[in-house]
Amino acid sequence: MTLFLQASLIIWALVTLLWIWSIIIKNVSIVDLFWGFGFVVVNAFYVFTSGELTTRKILILVLVTIWGLRLSIYLAARNIGKGEDFRYQEFRRNYGAERYWWVSYFQTFLLQGLLMMIVSLPLLGVSISDHPGNLNLPDYVGIILWLVGFAFEAGGDFQLSRFKRDAGNKGKVLDKGFWRYTRHPNYFGDSAVWWAYALFSIAAGSYWQIVGSVVMTLLIIRVSGVALLEKTLKNSKPQYEEYVRKTNSFFPWFPKK
Repeated sequence: MTLFLQASLIIWALVTLLWIWSIIIKNVSIVDLFWGFGFVVVNAFYVFTSGELTTRKILILVLVTIWGLRLSIYLAARNIGKGEDFRYQEFRRNYGAERYWWVSYFQTFLLQGLLMMIVSLPLLGVSISDHPGNLNLPDYVGIILWLVGFAFEAGGDFQLSRFKRDAGNKGKVLDKGFWRYTRHPNYFGDSAVWWAYALFSIAAGSYWQIVGSVVMTLLIIRVSGVALLEKTLKNSKPQYEEYVRKTNSFFPWFPKK
């Protein structure tokens, strides 16, 4: 609990500074860039302040750092210089610019910080464990699951970015590569990565902390990921209906004929 509270204070301070910066530049979208990096900070704090470094701690330090930095760098390259995301623009219109500056602190920045701490519970589970740090079967399954998830997430993002750079693809639907097997390879990959962290937590003897992976998956599928994007794409791309009929929504599988 002490480690969790200390990490929470660090995240609170960082999201508050980020909020102040968002007011100066009038762009709440910068909070999205912090999502991956925030987990790198939290996990590094857990690993280096929880006692002896073990093989499992070093493993999760490396994997979380790779995952988090890749995500933040990708979002920064995609979003910087393109203005505020349409979601936050809509919030700004609904609340009014004269009061959205303080509403955004609670609605967006503090909320993201809270969700980050809940989702990061499997990382805490690994670091607070008093079990031996030697790897066992759940760890090896977790490594395989992480590799699969990271390939889908990073590979899907790369393919989508390349697809969008081609002006000839405007209005079209990407249905090649990872996108042939699932309509949301990046979201599936993200969820798989977090279930890999859950397996590391279980291997360390920390069980209830996998609630963080459950919350992450629910967020991806029901709240800010799949559900929101599907609604937008169905309204903006006529070809998307056909893509929906032949391609699995989340879990990868071969296209329907």
